[in-house]
Amino acid sequence: MRTSTTIEASGADWQEIVDYVTEAEKLGLDICWVAEAWGSEAPSPLGYLAARTEHMLLGSGIIQLGTRTPMAIARAAITLSRISDGRFLLGLGPSGPQVIEGLHGVPFDRPLSRMRETVEIVRRAASGEKVAYSGREFQIPLPGGEAKPMRLSMRAEYDIPVYLATLSPKMLHLTGEIADGWLGTSFVPEGAKEAYFDHLDQGLAAAGRSRSDLDICQGAEVAFAEDEDALRTMVAGRKKELAFSLGGMGSATTNFYNNAYSRQGWAEVAAEVRTRWQAGDRDGAAGLVADEMVLATTLIGTEDMVRQRLRVWRDTGVDTVRFYPAGETLAARLATLGRAIDLVRDIEDEAAR
Repeated sequence: MRTSTTIEASGADWQEIVDYVTEAEKLGLDICWVAEAWGSEAPSPLGYLAARTEHMLLGSGIIQLGTRTPMAIARAAITLSRISDGRFLLGLGPSGPQVIEGLHGVPFDRPLSRMRETVEIVRRAASGEKVAYSGREFQIPLPGGEAKPMRLSMRAEYDIPVYLATLSPKMLHLTGEIADGWLGTSFVPEGAKEAYFDHLDQGLAAAGRSRSDLDICQGAEVAFAEDEDALRTMVAGRKKELAFSLGGMGSATTNFYNNAYSRQGWAEVAAEVRTRWQAGDRDGAAGLVADEMVLATTLIGTEDMVRQRLRVWRDTGVDTVRFYPAGETLAARLATLGRAIDLVRDIEDEAAR
């Protein structure tokens, strides 16, 4: 497995974030993803980090559909690929109606066709050819006007792998069909076949591809507990965060995280958590989250527990693990990240022997 992490340029000291990334590279981390969510954007921090790193891959994790035209995404991707000497990975995701409609004022309509067409246009633009595109979502150039098809004044000098952050069955099928990688979340290895991999594999098969053609990049918080008492405290502290994912990420009717947990065996709990969260009972929602749900979807535990969990992830089919290291300080987060990277190396050494 390769190792990666995700940062966001919002809500923290920027210099500390840069120090975290540069030190992570020294630890041997393979990839740093930069998120957007509803705060800072991804391309600007990625450009800065390209100048401050040398070997690490840098990816948008993710750029949200609906916030930019496909050509704007293509221009950002080609530019970042160039200034990083080919170290850029383009991560795209549909986001959800709360962010796309509530923040950007753009309809959250037909994300499936929007995603497919965006990837097609980005790849066409990166090739250096003139872009003439007639799809359901996008018409380039705009019909009825004075414009003719144009090509960008630059083309991609390096391959730009496309990763899709998807959760619903149809979007997972599309990911298997057209993407170079999958940015997953809400991942329970024991339930991943029915919830995720069956749909990814159907998309791969439709395109005449196999699992080896798709980088499975899966993420979770990693934290080390020195004993059982510390572990119980850790787990209790994560329940409200999980309740927010189940109840607050999205709208009252559209929550892709809730749907993903439901497909992995927690449909009744996920539904009740959402109901209570939407009613304003945040503590009640968190109280419904079982210890098992936290441990199944994170990399929290004693060192032996985390090591065994990473083995399960690898054996399930995860190619790249995305760490969100716990810690109150920069030094603590880096220490956690370093321990996690070492465990992955140990597991890979075991497999090679």
